[in-house]
Amino acid sequence: MTEEPVRRSSRRAFLGTGFGVATAVIVGWAVWPRPQFDGAALSVRAAFEAAQTGDVILIDIRRPDEWASTGIGTGAHPIDMRNAGFIAELDALTGNQKDLPIALICARGVRSARLSTALTEAGYSRVINVPEGMLGSKAGPGWIRTGLPVTAYGG
Repeated sequence: MTEEPVRRSSRRAFLGTGFGVATAVIVGWAVWPRPQFDGAALSVRAAFEAAQTGDVILIDIRRPDEWASTGIGTGAHPIDMRNAGFIAELDALTGNQKDLPIALICARGVRSARLSTALTEAGYSRVINVPEGMLGSKAGPGWIRTGLPVTAYGG
């Protein structure tokens, strides 16, 4: 009985596979359709100013760990969009008025675009996206890098 030699992956094969996976991730990220919201949008500075004057209700829809990491934009109300009671909390802020201007901000504008579309479809008539987000995106540098004030999240 003869034994077959044990095959070992070569370093070249390993690197080639890693390169292939990395390329697929990068290409996928670049071409994957990002959510689009065709409604109103505000820059982070305009959202901050509108929240300060009471012209919009600014909602930070990120997760608590994100709020803890960066703080919450001053004037924003933190409501985790994953929370089953999100709509109830939003309605409490608006007094159940679906025609008040509500601006949504997340980290980079992806989740806020998605939720802006969903809220518009649910009957909220004045939803505004803040596409720069807290951390910046193609729309702009974001709340943090713009130097707008934040409030620490106390949990």
